Amino acid sequence: MLTTDSNSPQKEDSLLIELAKVMAGDFSNQQQSLADSRNYAHIRVFFRPLPWEFFHGIGFYSEQVYDYDLWTPYRQGIHCLVDRGEDVYIENYSLKDAMVYAGAGHNRDILQTISPECIERRYNCSMVFKQDGDTFYGGVEPGNKCLITKKGIETYLVSDVEITQTTWVSWDRGINPATGEQVWGSAKGPLKFEKKASFASELPLSNM
Repeated sequence: MLTTDSNSPQKEDSLLIELAKVMAGDFSNQQQSLADSRNYAHIRVFFRPLPWEFFHGIGFYSEQVYDYDLWTPYRQGIHCLVDRGEDVYIENYSLKDAMVYAGAGHNRDILQTISPECIERRYNCSMVFKQDGDTFYGGVEPGNKCLITKKGIETYLVSDVEITQTTWVSWDRGINPATGEQVWGSAKGPLKFEKKASFASELPLSNM
């Protein structure tokens, strides 16, 4: 699957590349956690570029993990970036036997063992990103059909993301479609991360 549309002008292709560069990194909300440890644990988020051959385009492995236990992520995913001209559409995938690949965000030897046969598409759960100035704003594709069951209740995902060169702000919530009430996710507001290291040099841009 190619990440660019052959009919799109080159200036639009750079939107995908610019987003990929700011996404690629090791992010930490340590400052937020230190300021309000009661409501915010210290979390790390890794977005590690995949080889070009994985999607024949730009893709990422991601994991979200508590800082005190980097080998036990509580969220993992695979992401394929698709250029749509005015925005970037990010297809999301889950991993079969995800814990086999735990630590791939900070260990490239593990990252290299992930293959396309290990993933499954999460339909209706793609993200759409647009740029405004120096910030990319993203949210779940329209329709409220990204369904997640937690606490025995089926919910739809609402996800708001803001990314800059140095920061990543995200707020995921699960909403009960019957009542409109929030079932899971932070009740206090978004997680606010700072980039600790960039993995942009690992992006296979020479293939673009």
